[in-house]
Amino acid sequence: MKRIKIKTLFKSKDEFSEQHVIICGWVRTNRSQAQFGFLNVNDGSFFENLQVVYDTKLDNFEEISKFRVGVSVMVQGIVKLTPELKQPLELHATEVVMLGDCPENYPIQPKRHTREFLREVAHLRPRTNLFSAVFRIRSVAAYAIHSYFQERGYIYVHTPLITCADCEGSDQMFKITTLDMKNIPYTDDNKVDFSKDLFGKQAFITGSGQLHGETYAMAFGDIYTFGPTFRTENSNTKTHANEFWMIEPEMAFCDLEGLMDIEEEMLKYVIGYVVDHCPEEIDFCDKFVEKGLKDKITSLLNSKFVRITHREVIDILKNAKVNFEFKPDYNEDIAKEHERYITEYFNGPVFITNWPKDIKAYYMKLNPDNETVAAVDLVVPQAGELMGGSQREEDLDKLLERMNTLGIEQKGIEWYLDTRRYGGCVHSGFGMGFERLIMYLTGIENIRDTIPYPRTPKNCEF
Repeated sequence: MKRIKIKTLFKSKDEFSEQHVIICGWVRTNRSQAQFGFLNVNDGSFFENLQVVYDTKLDNFEEISKFRVGVSVMVQGIVKLTPELKQPLELHATEVVMLGDCPENYPIQPKRHTREFLREVAHLRPRTNLFSAVFRIRSVAAYAIHSYFQERGYIYVHTPLITCADCEGSDQMFKITTLDMKNIPYTDDNKVDFSKDLFGKQAFITGSGQLHGETYAMAFGDIYTFGPTFRTENSNTKTHANEFWMIEPEMAFCDLEGLMDIEEEMLKYVIGYVVDHCPEEIDFCDKFVEKGLKDKITSLLNSKFVRITHREVIDILKNAKVNFEFKPDYNEDIAKEHERYITEYFNGPVFITNWPKDIKAYYMKLNPDNETVAAVDLVVPQAGELMGGSQREEDLDKLLERMNTLGIEQKGIEWYLDTRRYGGCVHSGFGMGFERLIMYLTGIENIRDTIPYPRTPKNCEF
């Protein structure tokens, strides 16, 4: 007889009523009484546990009654529907076999653990209700992202993780080398001789797939990347990590207005998909992680995102009767407190466009005012910035002038500049940090709790 997944039993319970089935999983709780007992079993396929009823008719009743939390089991039994009880069905066991024992010092006991403690046992934390919900939502959200772009004819491009191009020009990329650190070769002018390295030049782990993505957009029209990126930023905030996942679409023949249309449509698609496919997980997060989570999500799905310029945002902030810690400035970025105020002011998500050129990247299109660029950040209630993008500068001369002004070297990215030389066109793209999205969807406040094994300053365990 083939093993049945617990999710299948819950989703097709009427079909399995009074049927003999086999399930395998891990014991979450064991409540034993004199004549019968209850095992709560989870096999990882579904958020809810399956209640297994066992009694003295089983030869190994005494043995089963001593099964500890964490034990893996194989259970054969009859499916019984229980609409009058808290759970919709249960399994009345005809056989229960231990597959793997679990000692008493198993760290994940049926009690509430702090998230700080669970980070110390990150290899075991998926066995808790919280992280079962978080990582199931993460999986479904990832599928939804691919579905959105694939259904619309985008090409999925695997941009390289090893690169010699610094997208942001910010020197926040990890350097990689095969050189012997105890015997580093130097040139005559006492610089590291990277010609002796594996690639014959200095190489990095990517901080963005954007530049490579743009080259493919100039061939396929619409493309997207979705994969890990790395930054050396020494930040210990709740929203930063040194390794995280990014979604980065690039669209040819698309201006800033079209870009915002796509951002709004994609975000609503993905969130709606998660709501439809993870109702148990969303309910759990709404109850135990962030009160009002479902209302927040529903409000976003039903809202029309506001579009406003950076200058207009600063006007609103300056006229606000609020004593901000950071004073709003027309030539500066906006702080978290400003993002919070703006989303509350408009009671929903806000696209902030036309940012000062001096605080944005070199590849963003210069506006006719010669002071701002056609960039956009999407800020959403409670989470703050969720997406950042721009119309790219398609004019080669203007791009080169901007690079010269900012001291960006052409050497090493000549191939990127060819996208402007050979049939360039208006094009746009954006990036969304995947973990930021998961934080928004679950109410989790710390990015370390949205990625299986977080990599942050002074923390590279597991």
